[in-house]
Amino acid sequence: MKTFGYAAQSTTSPLAPFTFERRALRANDVAMDILYCGVCHSDLHTARNDWGWTTYPVVPGHEIVGRVTQVGPDVTRYKVGDHVAVGCMVDSCMHCDQCRKGEEQLCREGMTGTYSGVDRITKEPTHGGYSKHLVVREEFVLRVPDALDLSRVAPLLCAGITTYSPLRTWNVGPGSRVAVIGLGGLGHMAVKLAAGLGADVTVISRSPDKKADALSLGADHLLLSTDDKAMAGAASHFDLIIDTVPVKHDLNAYLPLLDVDGTLVIVGQVGPMAEYNTVPLLLGRRRVAGSPIGGIRETQEMLDFCAKKNILPECEMIRMDEINGAYDRMERSDVRYRFVIDMASLDTPKA
Repeated sequence: MKTFGYAAQSTTSPLAPFTFERRALRANDVAMDILYCGVCHSDLHTARNDWGWTTYPVVPGHEIVGRVTQVGPDVTRYKVGDHVAVGCMVDSCMHCDQCRKGEEQLCREGMTGTYSGVDRITKEPTHGGYSKHLVVREEFVLRVPDALDLSRVAPLLCAGITTYSPLRTWNVGPGSRVAVIGLGGLGHMAVKLAAGLGADVTVISRSPDKKADALSLGADHLLLSTDDKAMAGAASHFDLIIDTVPVKHDLNAYLPLLDVDGTLVIVGQVGPMAEYNTVPLLLGRRRVAGSPIGGIRETQEMLDFCAKKNILPECEMIRMDEINGAYDRMERSDVRYRFVIDMASLDTPKA
């Protein structure tokens, strides 16, 4: 299937129109028209090869909402016209211990990324959602509940599940005390989801200007990390801290805030961290952990939970041809809180 989208051709080139082939429909495949695609910081990192594993050309986008246009003969879960979604992965081995228990993101053979991955059968590069069409195996397609606003669902497929998964892993619920470091695309979803699960939620920020936003998103408190007295008063207070900061940073100020057996889970930074002191970990049996996205089953659970609780990200809609400006703004943290591309704005290339 010939399709088109926007691709980066090198580390320095802006995203530009790109025509390419989607694979022919396999027996267990779902084909869809892409309606909306979220813009994730991972898209920017991949386009610029910040992590060193990009294969060019690359069509980013792994927060995808679409409408089914065709299904293979073995597909049983979806039919033409269904509203569906695809997140950060499009395949895995499906037979290892992790895949069998619904943790495909932890596949022993490595999951196949929605973009800059390699198709497990054809060995061709995968391309993401900054495009008109997508073909995905049925097991990696998610159903979008009717109650959700289609135009705002897309960021749930990465920002949503990236923050929902640790909340579920560490059994957050009524009575849990959760802190969120950073109030960007990931952080604002962590606040909404933790509040939806019934936790007492605190946003940790360097700026008092974030208080109104934090409270409006569902937080109960703002803790100023620049206020030494307030930080000392919050010692041993939290069961879980979700750290969404996307750059190298220092954890030393935050570790004493954990209660005994508390966990600080990193979901933002991919790469080196500043050196930290182990004394608070040893003396309080505290831990530092990491968490990626969730599996397909958990992602569907998250979508259904968001529909039940009416939880959606705060989005700014953009046109496809505004993507390079959006990347520049995202680097300056000039977005509240996620960009979403209306894919109806992606024009057919001129012959």
